[in-house]
Amino acid sequence: MDYTAILALASGVGFILFGNYLEGGHIDSLIQPTAALIVLGGTLGATWLAATPAEVKLLFKLLPRLVKPGLADRKKTAEDLLKIANVVRRDGMLAAEGQLASINDPLLRRGLQMLVDGTTIEEVRNIIETEIDLTEHHGSAAAKLFETAGGFAPTIGILGAVLGLIHVMQNLSDPTKLGTGIAVAFVATIYGVGFANMMFLPIGARLKKILQAEAEDRGMVLAGLGGIAAGVNGRQLSEILAPYAGHHDDPADAKKAA
Repeated sequence: MDYTAILALASGVGFILFGNYLEGGHIDSLIQPTAALIVLGGTLGATWLAATPAEVKLLFKLLPRLVKPGLADRKKTAEDLLKIANVVRRDGMLAAEGQLASINDPLLRRGLQMLVDGTTIEEVRNIIETEIDLTEHHGSAAAKLFETAGGFAPTIGILGAVLGLIHVMQNLSDPTKLGTGIAVAFVATIYGVGFANMMFLPIGARLKKILQAEAEDRGMVLAGLGGIAAGVNGRQLSEILAPYAGHHDDPADAKKAA
């Protein structure tokens, strides 16, 4: 589990509220259910209208990945690839079938099974590359809905402020309500800008980065399968996998197993 997203959001909001407190503001003045309803409801409706049903469904599947990214352990993947490469180099491709049960990565297991069944590496590469491209494309489109919401929210916040000011103008005869009414009106603007820049845009960016890292994980598996099919030795395969090190574990550490 990765709780940094929750901690980052809590710290950002916390610092803003603390700054407001230091300026003499009170949190009670920022709690306006009507303004929240206008901003969040309006943003939801506009974003929903801009999305396809498939994107909405995929977005709900992606949300848990904010705290549970589900990315591969690249060190473990490198170790598995090196182990398989040594077996194939020593005993041939058919011998790799005995390694399938010990492989946790479903893509690596499926790709290796295709090679064992006689599928050429070019065909395996075409299949996996197509899956990588489609998965990243559709996932990014779903994650981009948060960016879309981040674009709508400030404008709808202004709309909420205007609606509040209209209500204020209708009560000019009662000066005691003017200050409170204006304050409430501008809270909608705060909500719009705040939700956009503290939640929607950062969440969208985080999900897209997770999907990009997942595409790199799949690319690493594909590169490893290509090396195995070519019959390279462990040291050569380590060099092939080295560029994928950095975001997760370093596959170069697995050179010791070569």
